[in-house]
Amino acid sequence: MNRGFRLAPLLAATVALGASACSPAYVLRAGWEEAKILHRRHPIAQIVADPRTPPERRGKLQLVLDARAYAHDSLGLKVGKSYTLFSEVRSDTLALVLSAARKDRFQGYSWWFPIVGRVPYKGFFREADARREMRKLEARGYDTYLRPTTAFSTLGWFTDPLLSTLLQYDSVELGNTVIHEVTHNTIYVGGQAMFNESLANFVGGRGAIRFFCGREGPQSTHCRRAQDEWADDLVTGAFMSDMVGRLEALYARTDLTPAQKVERREDIFDQAKADYRTRIQPQFRAGTYSGFLTAPLNNATLISRRLYYGRLDLFERVLRSRGGDLPKTIADIVAAAKGSKDPYAAVEALLPPGQGL
Repeated sequence: MNRGFRLAPLLAATVALGASACSPAYVLRAGWEEAKILHRRHPIAQIVADPRTPPERRGKLQLVLDARAYAHDSLGLKVGKSYTLFSEVRSDTLALVLSAARKDRFQGYSWWFPIVGRVPYKGFFREADARREMRKLEARGYDTYLRPTTAFSTLGWFTDPLLSTLLQYDSVELGNTVIHEVTHNTIYVGGQAMFNESLANFVGGRGAIRFFCGREGPQSTHCRRAQDEWADDLVTGAFMSDMVGRLEALYARTDLTPAQKVERREDIFDQAKADYRTRIQPQFRAGTYSGFLTAPLNNATLISRRLYYGRLDLFERVLRSRGGDLPKTIADIVAAAKGSKDPYAAVEALLPPGQGL
């Protein structure tokens, strides 16, 4: 998604306190923050029915319930009780997410958590804790990237509430987010963060189009906005794939030292920024999205951004091969990818002969 980042397994470590390889202090802190969120939960239906609820908030909360019901009834997703409750948080940012990567190769640093396996990011509830770990990684020679997040999924282990931070989103992004996050309840392949997030991005984007266009009509503002945002995601995905390919070719060269690779990658970064400014941004239909030009650009930021854009075109081709039937496409992808060591290969095998890469 162009507008920001989502975090799936941030709090999943709380379900197995004794089994985690991360520090007990981190797990206890995550458990404490999760407990505070759960303690503040209130049923969304009651808030919607309360005449004291401001109209704008009531409308967005009803939208959440409607998108959730659509995800279950029309897309076949396992929503459980996620997003039936609402929790007020006292900050615009739920947590900070830290990523790191080698400077001379496209290889991310990963943390291990129980249940979800290895993931290329770690969440923090205190900025001081996040920056302390970031400095340690930088001292070891890693690129780093620290970013805020406003949402998470516990992968069905808890009843995920809707957090007040998400009400800052517009209607289309809010509906997309709900469908995206409940996709993680339906499928989460351990150790395959890019597949998990990219698939959820696909289901959220395509699901939002069907949801808004079906309930408001194909000429409605929300329908067109959802279509535009997904078109922008596909443009971004192709751009990211091209840039990463050029970096991987550089990092694979055996005639260069690590220091020379780090020096030459700056040329690729500069070329990518120029390309983004002159060719990519003019293609966007829903907004300009200047974050790529203003945020730090290094291997850690690229790995973090790429999580949401990994082979979106593959999911699109599977959808086309099924005549645009999104529920069937989702069901087939889930069945193929679950338990697979290479979920992308499993999904590619769903294509008719001659349509794979």
